[in-house]
Amino acid sequence: MPRAGLTAGRLVAAAADLADEAGYENVTLSALARRFGVRDASLYAHVRGLRDLRVRMALLAGAEMTDRIAAAVAGRTGKEALAAFADAYREYALDHPGRYAATQIRLDPSLASDSPAMRRTAEVVHGLLRGYGLDEPDLTDAVRLLRSTFHGYCALESSGAFGDPRDVRASWDRVVEALHIALVNWPREQAG
Repeated sequence: MPRAGLTAGRLVAAAADLADEAGYENVTLSALARRFGVRDASLYAHVRGLRDLRVRMALLAGAEMTDRIAAAVAGRTGKEALAAFADAYREYALDHPGRYAATQIRLDPSLASDSPAMRRTAEVVHGLLRGYGLDEPDLTDAVRLLRSTFHGYCALESSGAFGDPRDVRASWDRVVEALHIALVNWPREQAG
C-alpha cells in the first residue's frame, strides 16, 4: 500500500530539487527515500526505478524550461525572439543545474511523441525558427545548431571554463547575434 502523502508528483519534484542542490548524478532512490524518511522500497509504489524517476524529472524540467522560454518569446519575432529564447534557456540552465542536466537525457522517441510537454517544446522551437523562414530539413539542422550552441555554452559557463577576463554575458550576446546572422542567411536545402 502506498505511504500516505507520497505521490509520483511529489517524488519527482523532490528529486528535481535534490538534483539542483546536490547534482543530477547524486539523485538516487536511496537519497530520495531518506529525504522522505521512508525505505527505498516505498518508492516503488510510485516510480518503477531510477530510470523512470529520471525520465519523469526530464519531462518536468523540460516543461518548466519550455514554459519559461515560451513566456519570454511571446509576442516577439526575429532577433528579439531569438535573444529572449536564448536568455531564458541560459537562465534556466544556470538557475537549475540539476533539472537542466535531466533535460539532456535521451528519451524513448515514443514517449517524447506522446508527451504534451515535448510537443510544446517542439512547437516553441519550431515557431521561433519558422520566423526565419526555415522548413525541413533545414529546421532540424537549425534546431541542432541552437541546442548544441546553447548547451555547450551553458555547460562551459557553469563549470567555470571561461577563463578569459571578457564578460561572459557580453560573449553570450555576441553568440546570439552570430546565430541570428546564421539563421537569416541559412543555406536552404530542398526537402526530399
